[in-house]
Amino acid sequence: MNDPVNRTMLLVDIEKFSDRDDVEQAFLRRMLYDVVDRTMERAGIGETLRLRADQGDSVMEFIDPNVPVPQVLRSVISELPAQLKAVNRMASRGAQMRLRTVVATGFIALDERGIWVGGDLNHACRLLDADLLRAALRERPGDVALCVSQSVWTGIVRHHHLGIPAEEFHEVTLASKNGPLPAWLLGPVPASGQAAPSPGASGPAPTPVPDASGERPGPAGGTEAGPSGGGSASTSASAPAAGPAPAAAPAPAAPPPAGIHFTGGAPAFGGSLVMGNQHGVSGGRVDGDVVMGSVGGPPRPGRASDGHAAADATPEQDAPSPDDRQPPATGEAGPR
Repeated sequence: MNDPVNRTMLLVDIEKFSDRDDVEQAFLRRMLYDVVDRTMERAGIGETLRLRADQGDSVMEFIDPNVPVPQVLRSVISELPAQLKAVNRMASRGAQMRLRTVVATGFIALDERGIWVGGDLNHACRLLDADLLRAALRERPGDVALCVSQSVWTGIVRHHHLGIPAEEFHEVTLASKNGPLPAWLLGPVPASGQAAPSPGASGPAPTPVPDASGERPGPAGGTEAGPSGGGSASTSASAPAAGPAPAAAPAPAAPPPAGIHFTGGAPAFGGSLVMGNQHGVSGGRVDGDVVMGSVGGPPRPGRASDGHAAADATPEQDAPSPDDRQPPATGEAGPR
């Protein structure tokens, strides 16, 4: 293998070449050669200043390092689309051609079989084959999509040389089988293009979604109880142990028994009131005996144990005792 040499690389590929039949593919190859040759000649880059490698549906031009890279870029940005438009005007509908292009720099070498090889060339080929560049050509009205390598952007494009609109280039990251590749795309970034993530970048862990049984995946392949709390939870050995169960809340106090309860004030009643074994009557007519106070307590003088007056009791003995005539304490209901 020869020693590597430094070259400016121009790669041009025909869109949807494999969708054509053999006759159309042969015609498109002739068109591609004509467009590239005319572009290089108009830029002042003769055949002695470039080497060509044919890849079937694409062509690679390795341009002498004595040719300024801005000169190559200007020809690809302005002259290549003009030459392609002139050819497409004379071609049939089925022979229309659209091109993906890449401009890169680097070292290449010629092996024993006359094939150009090198890591920089591989890099340029992956830029040419990237899905984002394909989407850029598919979504724009023009017939050419151009992408330049990081080295071409750093050394040439960003310095705003004449005829090179640096403000129209956009930094992109192209996905490839060897990982993400940085590059710069001329024109808008396609909406359908997928930029590759940065190496080692990772988004936030997705939130586990409970399944129908109310369980969700655990931290290491196990499961844990979902919001419904149904089923038992199982976790892997690496999962942190569950903490102590929270103390149970005190049980609510039992409601007071049914009835009327007073905690203050001086309640007043009209009509009749009956509460437990305390009886009070007011505002009505009562026939027969009326019992005030608890039944079963010590009988008043002159009364039997059941609260009724004894048969031989005198009117003075049947009269209320002084305790019975005292008003009730505040907050307690008594006979009125």
